[in-house]
Amino acid sequence: MPMTQIVIENPILNSPYEEPRRHFRFSDEGITNDIVEARRVSSYFMPIPAPKKKGKQLAFDTEWTKDRVEENKFINRVRGRVAQWRQGGYVGITKTTRQLLEYWTRPGRDRRLFFCQIEAAETAIYITEVANKYDAWIDNDLRTFNQDANPLLHRIAFKMATGAGKTVVMAMVIAWHTLNKLANPQDARFSDAFLIVTPGITIRDRLRVLLPNDPHNFYRQMDIVSSERMAELHRAKIVITNFHTFKARERGDAGRLTKSILSAGGPSPFTETPDQMVRRACRELGNKKNIVVINDEAHHCYRRRVGGEEVKLTGEERKEAEKREEEARIWISGLEAVKAKVGVKAVYDLSATPFFLRGSGYEEGTLFPWVVSDFSLIDAIESGIVKVPRVPVADDSMVGGQPTYRELWLRIRDDLPKKGRKAEALTGEPKLPAELQGALHSLYGNYEKYYRQWEHNAEARAAGTTPPVFIVVCNNTSVSKLAFDWIAGWKKTLADGSTVVVPGALAVFSNEESGDWTSRPNTILVDSTQLESGEAMSAEFKKAAAAEIEEFKWEYRQRTGRDAEGFTDEDLLREVMNTVGKLGKLGENIKCVVSVSMLTEGWDANTVTHILGVRAFGTQLLCEQVIGRGLRRMSYALNDEGHFEPEYAEVYGVPFSFIPCSGSRKDPKPGPMPTRVRALEERIACEIAFPRLVGYRYELGGERLSAQFTDESRYSLSTADIPTKTENAPIVGESVIHDLEDLKRRREQEVAFLLAKLVLEKYFRQDGTTRTDRQPEHRFDPEVQAWLFPQLLGIARRWLAECVTLKDNTFPQLLLLIEFAHDAADRIYKAIVASTDGSKTLKPILRPYDPVGSTRYVDFDTTRPVYPTRPDKCHISHVVADTESWEQKMAQVLEDMDEVVAYVKNQGVGFTMPYTLNGEERNYIPDFIARVGDGHGRDDLLNLIVEVTGEKKKDKAAKVATARTLWVPAVNTHGGFGRWAFLEISDPWDAQNTIRALLAKGAKSE
Repeated sequence: MPMTQIVIENPILNSPYEEPRRHFRFSDEGITNDIVEARRVSSYFMPIPAPKKKGKQLAFDTEWTKDRVEENKFINRVRGRVAQWRQGGYVGITKTTRQLLEYWTRPGRDRRLFFCQIEAAETAIYITEVANKYDAWIDNDLRTFNQDANPLLHRIAFKMATGAGKTVVMAMVIAWHTLNKLANPQDARFSDAFLIVTPGITIRDRLRVLLPNDPHNFYRQMDIVSSERMAELHRAKIVITNFHTFKARERGDAGRLTKSILSAGGPSPFTETPDQMVRRACRELGNKKNIVVINDEAHHCYRRRVGGEEVKLTGEERKEAEKREEEARIWISGLEAVKAKVGVKAVYDLSATPFFLRGSGYEEGTLFPWVVSDFSLIDAIESGIVKVPRVPVADDSMVGGQPTYRELWLRIRDDLPKKGRKAEALTGEPKLPAELQGALHSLYGNYEKYYRQWEHNAEARAAGTTPPVFIVVCNNTSVSKLAFDWIAGWKKTLADGSTVVVPGALAVFSNEESGDWTSRPNTILVDSTQLESGEAMSAEFKKAAAAEIEEFKWEYRQRTGRDAEGFTDEDLLREVMNTVGKLGKLGENIKCVVSVSMLTEGWDANTVTHILGVRAFGTQLLCEQVIGRGLRRMSYALNDEGHFEPEYAEVYGVPFSFIPCSGSRKDPKPGPMPTRVRALEERIACEIAFPRLVGYRYELGGERLSAQFTDESRYSLSTADIPTKTENAPIVGESVIHDLEDLKRRREQEVAFLLAKLVLEKYFRQDGTTRTDRQPEHRFDPEVQAWLFPQLLGIARRWLAECVTLKDNTFPQLLLLIEFAHDAADRIYKAIVASTDGSKTLKPILRPYDPVGSTRYVDFDTTRPVYPTRPDKCHISHVVADTESWEQKMAQVLEDMDEVVAYVKNQGVGFTMPYTLNGEERNYIPDFIARVGDGHGRDDLLNLIVEVTGEKKKDKAAKVATARTLWVPAVNTHGGFGRWAFLEISDPWDAQNTIRALLAKGAKSE
């Protein structure tokens, strides 16, 4: 009985920034529209059975049976333990790791990380730092899995859907390893040397963002580490290469015959040894040992299972499997050689589809058993992280069990040219099977609506949005050439021997103009496999693409003023393909890509809206890999529910079965058009810089110290903070009590000495600075005002006697524990400040490595209302509004005032003020900064912080008080950041008068 077709209009159920809480239920027949209030368990789908012949008709075996869904029990167990550890506060990790986790998850981040990215990094951390203490079974199982498949390597895999941000996870792993290794070079769990291996040149080049010195590096762009820690990352050694570099190269220039004679049937002396290959591939790692390997798109890296499943393959499928196996062998053998030569601490695999394929010796569709974390495509769809693929769910032909354009290949394969047919045989008018023509016309008809929508949206085009992209994935060069000619145009020879270019059948994609080729092609033909390997294109393909290659050489000369002869044809086409959808690049005008073989992983144009498959798809894995090329979102702005709005990719010819969504509407509904808010280089004169503070300190005038203890000085020690007795008991036998007797035996005098020492080292340094870090060990610091120690010791003794409360089973020596000691030292210092009259000076504590912020780094998208700013008043393109009117009005007021030289709305700027509320440290984000002329001349403008206040709240009072009594006085005392003032405005419609009253008051006081 055929399954009931369920169609889901909007499958987005969850926030991308939180653990998924809901999912659509699968039944025995497939997906339902029933929503389950829980996270989906990790599972995977077994391959779809091949279509069966029944008489003369095709019958599609698409019944959904229980054995098609397999639960990933190991992954789910690991996921559960990581979740418990997360909820328990991340116990058992290094201080550096804790700082990173807190940084990645802190509230108020401008660049929030997806939950799936944080979970993947958490899983790597848990397995490395925690699991061996509580869950030894994880490492034991991983060793067993690897012993079977990769006996020489210890691999850990993370399954993340295309578009879920694998590159961000790589950056997180590199930062975590590097900072831990630098903090403790003796810790053998970590490394600061990394070899990143990719399946091709496209991804290799794109992953340059993992190099800390790259101008677009992800550590800064995605806020993986704080600015002050960037300098540490520069000490990491990182090599990024494609696996082809592991292929042993020929050395020397001897002829083939000479090499053959000298080899005499043995290993060739002219071929690199594995050691020589590793030296070449890892040269930039220097003398580093025990490195970390990161495999991107790691499903390409495996060794064929000896004695495994034998599947009889024929024709192109057999050749494809042999090619895959050879490439996989080169990759994994290369890593084994690297381990033998320099040592490999860990191998982290990342892939959207870490499955074994047919011909690998494993059952087709088997998940790599060493996968520890899974955020599948359906999870990503339900969280809105990727576009929603829409496949045909019904048509009016009523032939077969599936819509014609879903199982397209089975209907057209016998009418298409086979691989190897000479290009000359394909000259003349291109003729496609009727079903393929129909699919192209139908999908193009929908594409044209998207295209016209873009064409008529002047705002979107002005914002730099490039046209939507249509991709066609073909099985061989002959078919791709046929499709390309039909779509883009072909050369016809006339009776007199002259030629004319015949327009393509799809107007927007045609490369014809006035009987000749257009100067800027709309459609390109690429052989992605050849381009990715870095090898030369075949002569056959070059002949097919000759016209477009010449056109792009001409365009390159026009754009750059330089000759393109230094480029190989392969370089040029690779540049075009990799810049599709990128403004100002060679590929910005491309609207259609006809590809031989699959478009490679890493090809990440987020403007793809339509995909047509003209090839065989034996498994859902292949379907997902092809569809993945069109799943990257354009907008990452949240709606009012905290979810992303759905974006769609229309798909024909790919029998994808995970989540059927409604087919194309007659008129596609446009998604919210995001506005790019950014600093504009031509407005650099309006740049606003500001100090970045982490706190405040007092510089005391005299050297006679006293302390005034208050209720805030009091401190209670309780076993709620740390147990002093622990009972360990076996299942049978005698139990034993563990206690802190060793600590209790320390002298109480030692506690007073430590507290006085800490106050001295943190707040009374010789250079006048303050230490904000909490050193994990007690060590003497000589750079202090040591002559003050006797006074501080006396104050510390008083504090211990007057302010410390000992609850049940506690004792003063607990203050020797470092966290308690720092808390005590901070209370003692505040008491000293409180007792000082008139002679104390408030100073700012600046970020040590990044003390100055600027408007020049602002660049983000938003779907909130925006107010375009005046070019002569604001460095940033727009003011982003949180309300219907007041931000817009405030911006208008500032622009209309002659006194205001420049201003900025503090959104995405990074200007914060540290303050404390109920004992908790927080950051306050004021609304505006304006540089105002107040009679001191253009070289001495007043930096006015403007806060627009609505309803009075407790936290607003604390913020305003901090700005007025701490931040502004501290910064003005410093003197190195100009003059600053703070103004609270209750009515934006009277802001001009309020600002001028402040300026007038300041003028009178001088």
